[in-house]
Amino acid sequence: MGDRAAKDALFAEFAAVGKVLGNPKRLELLDLLAQGPRSVEDLAHAADVGVSTCSAHLQTLREAGLLVTRRDGKRIYYSLSGDDVAGLWDYLHQVTQRHRPQTEAARRAYLGPEDTAAVDTDELLRRLHAGDVTLLDVRTAPEYAAGHLPGAVHIALEELEQRLSELPPGREVVAYCRGQYCVLAHDAVRLLTTHGVNARRASQGVLEWRVAGVLPDTGAA
Repeated sequence: MGDRAAKDALFAEFAAVGKVLGNPKRLELLDLLAQGPRSVEDLAHAADVGVSTCSAHLQTLREAGLLVTRRDGKRIYYSLSGDDVAGLWDYLHQVTQRHRPQTEAARRAYLGPEDTAAVDTDELLRRLHAGDVTLLDVRTAPEYAAGHLPGAVHIALEELEQRLSELPPGREVVAYCRGQYCVLAHDAVRLLTTHGVNARRASQGVLEWRVAGVLPDTGAA
């Protein structure tokens, strides 16, 4: 039989990762970092927390082995320590959605009504190859710069209404954002259809594409 103390020590290592995931704000930071490397200041702004609080959460995630860092002058940039960390976050979505009934109500409350049509990834890639669709990335500029599907047009959601004229006329627009639990693409399609644009959203986003190897390298810290 194995040594009890050694087994306990092994399971304590697994528990260390589980423990740091038990905080909603840390999960949001993982979600943001699945898009690519970000500075502490950018992450604090995106997650709506103070810089010191954000830094403390990031340090906790780093100590658990989930993040790595690099310094550029006075700024520290964080990134996921591997695509398997993005996969862990994606799989947590799936398990929670499948086994925790309250998740669906929370998802609908955040994403809004089921009033936007979706395009699956296989169809989207075929349409992109054929050149008969406009792919629209509505994330922030730093997220787009960190990694995006080739050929994607970038217009951040908050700028979209003022920049509608930049979209090629007469073509369907497919909007995408961070992932299946990101509201940006939903809101973009609602705005576009209100203005008479033929639009749908991608059923997946950068998180799922990163895990599946569809997305070009999002970079590392």
